[in-house]
Amino acid sequence: MEQQGVITDQAVSWRDFYQLCKPRVVYLIVFTAIVGMFLSTPDMVPWSVLLLGTLGIGLGAASGAAINHLVDEKIDVLMGRTKGRPLPTGRLDRRHAFAFALALCVTSMCILVLFVNALTAILTFASLVGYAVIYSVFLKHATPQNIVIGGAAGAMPPVLGWTAVTGYLDAHALLLFLIIFAWTPPHFWALAIHRRAEYAKADVPMLPVTHGVEFTRLQILLYTIIMFVVTLLPFVTSMSSLIYLAAALVLGAGFLYYSVRLFKADDDAVPMTTFKYSIYYLAGLFAALLVDHYVPLV
Repeated sequence: MEQQGVITDQAVSWRDFYQLCKPRVVYLIVFTAIVGMFLSTPDMVPWSVLLLGTLGIGLGAASGAAINHLVDEKIDVLMGRTKGRPLPTGRLDRRHAFAFALALCVTSMCILVLFVNALTAILTFASLVGYAVIYSVFLKHATPQNIVIGGAAGAMPPVLGWTAVTGYLDAHALLLFLIIFAWTPPHFWALAIHRRAEYAKADVPMLPVTHGVEFTRLQILLYTIIMFVVTLLPFVTSMSSLIYLAAALVLGAGFLYYSVRLFKADDDAVPMTTFKYSIYYLAGLFAALLVDHYVPLV
């Protein structure tokens, strides 16, 4: 079996291309983008924008994910979490993966430019470059603050959804960006603690590798507090009402609980529990924003 640029003798499966898209990540991205769409208007989002905007943003995110697979192929081989991906195993070669990523990118841009608006296309492309190039190629290997700086690209989807409907940037859309931006470090660093030995083996300077687990636990707790405060801003600015506030307080209390446990306990199970909760947390928070938008309470 050859793994560098040559497909193995087994047939290429659509599932391998699907795996390149990091579907679970893209689903969350698309969901937050859809919430951004609905929050941008007091009425129903036009069906053409809802369908084509979602498709264009989703394909752009999938393209960035596929490029990330290409960039990370060599370190993916060294990590248990990623060594089963299509490129490290040789189920796909780089040429086919690159062609697939390029096709997704071109299709995304065509859909957004022709059927949505140019601003959303530009911001989607900038997010793709931010994740697939600036973060994956440079920041990931240059600084333990990689996920903090690179988190800006991952925080863009609700802004993209907002601009898809309105055609302009809005302060409330930037609040949604800020929520995800503040959420990203505690979310990812919890995983990085769990996988720190693999990151060290791959020579990736994640915070637990460069500054130790104890320091990373403190940073997770501090960023969780910042995130908790940031999530109250939609209520403070009258963007949302009591339904959202209640959800933000309850969900935020849960995140703080796990962050405090992680800070205090030397238990290998807690980092992954915190990481998994953080995913449900973000989905629940944005679901609450959506419900609150259409069922407001004063």
